[in-house]
Amino acid sequence: MVARLVIAAPSSGAGKTTVATGLMAAFAGRGLAVSPHKVGPDYIDPGYHALATGRPGRNLDAYMCGTGLIAPLFEHGARGCDLAVVEGVMGLYDGAADQGELASTAQVAKLLKAPVVLVVDASSQSRSVAALVHGFASWDPEVRIGGVILNKVATDRHEHLLREALGESGVPVLGVLRRAPAVATPSRHLGLVPVAERQAAAVAAVAAQAEQVRQGCDLEALLALARSAPELHCEPWVPEVVGGLHAGGSGVPTRSAPAERMPTPVVAVAGGAAFTFSYAEHAELLTAAGAEVVTFDPLRDEVLPEGTRGLVIGGGFPEMYGGELSANEPLRKAVAELAAAGAPIAAECAGLLYLARSLDGRPMCGVLDADARMSERLTLGYRDAVAVNDSVLAPAGARMRGHEFHRTVIEPGAGALAAWGLRQPERRVEGFVQGGVHASYVHTHWAGSPEAAARFVEHCA
Repeated sequence: MVARLVIAAPSSGAGKTTVATGLMAAFAGRGLAVSPHKVGPDYIDPGYHALATGRPGRNLDAYMCGTGLIAPLFEHGARGCDLAVVEGVMGLYDGAADQGELASTAQVAKLLKAPVVLVVDASSQSRSVAALVHGFASWDPEVRIGGVILNKVATDRHEHLLREALGESGVPVLGVLRRAPAVATPSRHLGLVPVAERQAAAVAAVAAQAEQVRQGCDLEALLALARSAPELHCEPWVPEVVGGLHAGGSGVPTRSAPAERMPTPVVAVAGGAAFTFSYAEHAELLTAAGAEVVTFDPLRDEVLPEGTRGLVIGGGFPEMYGGELSANEPLRKAVAELAAAGAPIAAECAGLLYLARSLDGRPMCGVLDADARMSERLTLGYRDAVAVNDSVLAPAGARMRGHEFHRTVIEPGAGALAAWGLRQPERRVEGFVQGGVHASYVHTHWAGSPEAAARFVEHCA
């Protein structure tokens, strides 16, 4: 059994990431093996979690992976650890739009049978904090709020008023944190600036967060609360070779033995500061399907890894590095040649922009007859997607769930052969299927559709 805590808040902006990351780092500093997790599709917070713990930050997304995989994915990531800290998303009870509690922090906490610590921004309240905490603690009796951490407390007098009010609520105060500029993490158009773009500053910020938590939180009480979580009684998720080209047109996962007999293809995965968005399970599934996964940096490397047979280009911030990506003409040419040869290429969001003809007027790889640019409009939300055409990821008609998160547009939005038909929030087609290329704005989590990884590797082999 892994001791575990879910760090939640009444709303976004209360300080969940600061507190969760600080707790991870503080407990890791005590010599505990800490497993970091994040509710929802966010890629950026797990980077700070990994910095705090030395382990991959892993997402728990009930919309993209299904509720039945949350506990197994948690057990997979937390195997062998002393403690797991799960950072929530938005407000405690906020989930996928029009889907009830689906994908909310509350739902994940219930699926994990984990106690919740509520982080409250106390900067503009005193006695009202008790009413707020009482409301959240009583809203769903299946959600166990085991304590409160008060954030942005101004003075000793302010702290006294807050503690006095909460003394009648029955929910213990497990920490009080003052305002501290050193723990702040800068943001921009899609949230926090990723660790890869500010490595030294990020290390300093995580250290400051750990120190703030050590001084302001009752770590012994928090650890005791985490250890009060009951057993989950489920088997850990295991990366398995399923589906692939042998699953048939339905996309229903089936065991795929042929991949075991194929030669090991090299699948190059884009990394570096421009392409930081990836789920750890993707590389694990590609490896399980028989691939050799090699990471490369499109900002620095002028050639693809030796023997590359397939290419995965995930999300990130190519718009922040457009000049450098464009200046690396040898690699852009290598990617275009690989695509022209028909090799499998799976590109999501940032990868889509990199394959375009141009990004904000700068030449990109030119694989797609489309141009991309920054936009004032944020596109954000879960997507229920159906494959419009056969591709290296899915047969036509297969359903996958994903997520869009970008402030860019690409014109046209879909190729002659589109990648996905989206059902909500409005019906539309988007993305490109072109030879071996599957390029789309939609981020997917392959743990929920492992047949995609198997199919991709079989195309590579």
